[in-house]
Amino acid sequence: MNGCGMAGQSNAAPVIIKRKKIIQAGGHHGGAWKVAYADFVTAMMAFFLLMWLLGATTEKQRKGVADYFSPTIPINRISGGGDGAFGGESVFTDETLSQNGTGAAMQRPTDSDQSAGLQGETELAGLQEKMERALTALGGESMTMQQALRHVVTKVTDEGLVIELFDLDRAPLFHGDTAQPEPVTEAIAARLAEVLAITTNEIAVNGHMRHYPITLIDNPVWALSQSRAATMKALIESNGMPSERFQRIAGFADRKPVTADATAGRNNRIEIILLRRDR
Repeated sequence: MNGCGMAGQSNAAPVIIKRKKIIQAGGHHGGAWKVAYADFVTAMMAFFLLMWLLGATTEKQRKGVADYFSPTIPINRISGGGDGAFGGESVFTDETLSQNGTGAAMQRPTDSDQSAGLQGETELAGLQEKMERALTALGGESMTMQQALRHVVTKVTDEGLVIELFDLDRAPLFHGDTAQPEPVTEAIAARLAEVLAITTNEIAVNGHMRHYPITLIDNPVWALSQSRAATMKALIESNGMPSERFQRIAGFADRKPVTADATAGRNNRIEIILLRRDR
């Protein structure tokens, strides 16, 4: 009996236990590639959105967006992108950044160097603040003056503080291709005479014209840019500005366009420059 029992046990088939490893879908070890792919798709979307924006926006719009994120807006007084009285730009638009003070010592600039360095920039910044307040006050007088000031922007250059008057669509500064001022130009000149009276800097007046698309035997842009600058000088003088303040009048024809399309009306402009004292 015992022998048979032992034989039966020894001949019994071994018991095999199989352990199945159940893998649940969505385990953490299998999702890393999804995160990486999502980051890649997001980056590509941002890239193509950036490329589309660069192609679909104007220089002024891109500038407004850049200025919004720039920490130097209070210093440089550049455009804010709004749609107020000045058409989305501050009256004092800095398209050319001012010098950074390398012409003089930062703490104690010398008398000979102060205009080119820190002191000169401080003086121009003070002029901007005074003129901004004055022009803003004028713009608040009436809707007509607000519309007129849409023709005005400013910038700081190596020459000094530039007040730029320019043509708007269907609102030119001069009648046709002449130097005869429109009423809006006369109104702006009268107001500028008041504003310029708060300064003592010498003044230069530059005339600029758009490029004529047709080659002309007698191209008028040289004479016209000079004549328009002289007209603006005369208008400001007639409103009380002493002639001694004017240092020069110049016409630059169509040689310095401010837009990619040199034939655009925006290039018809007059620059009134408050010259740096070291010029």
